[in-house]
Amino acid sequence: MTKLVLHYAPDNASLCIRLALEAAGLPFSTRLVDRAAFAHKSENYRALNPNGLIPVLETPGGALFETAAILLWVAEQKPKLLPSDDGERTQAVKWLIWMSNTLHPTLRMLFYPNQYITGAAQDALSERTRARLCKQLAIVDGGLVDAGFVGAQVPSILDCYLCPMLRWTQLYPVNATSRPDLADYPTLQRIAAINETYPSTAAAITAEGLGSTPFTAPHYAKPPEGSAT
Repeated sequence: MTKLVLHYAPDNASLCIRLALEAAGLPFSTRLVDRAAFAHKSENYRALNPNGLIPVLETPGGALFETAAILLWVAEQKPKLLPSDDGERTQAVKWLIWMSNTLHPTLRMLFYPNQYITGAAQDALSERTRARLCKQLAIVDGGLVDAGFVGAQVPSILDCYLCPMLRWTQLYPVNATSRPDLADYPTLQRIAAINETYPSTAAAITAEGLGSTPFTAPHYAKPPEGSAT
């Protein structure tokens, strides 16, 4: 396979793709997207992703965007990243789409309220969004309690998507008055702890400066290049 190119920024959604590529053992190179300079809004970047969002993965079949879509593509190259049993695979895809359609948009609204509303109403929006986030974490905590496709001996693409989001709930937004406590969600805490033991996580820690406990007790990234904000 032609070498893949991941357009990334440290501790952004591209982290999910990095984890999956490392878990799959697929060779790839990276291209830093300078968020501080709004490089993701540039004409050149929008030619790859018209939404102006990170990540993009350049593949032999063309550039891919949307985190869940890229993760599914990676799993097609390395089937071990999704269950082989049809019933279990269906459940895994269901939760992957739920993360993409429900949990991830909630985080975006929490982290970037100014993109949805202006003025003093942002505080009220953030409060309501934080409450919705806690309900969603409870849903996925219960839904994955007996799932064999997350937190197993090897990571799946669901691990790669979920664990960075668990990380971000504990770190962002920087000025949050309160944040969800991972200890309140024992299934998610267990999954996060197991994911810290994978070689793919160790590779991402080195590449993006995530610290030794990036999912269970995260600290702000100290990447060797670029910035997480």
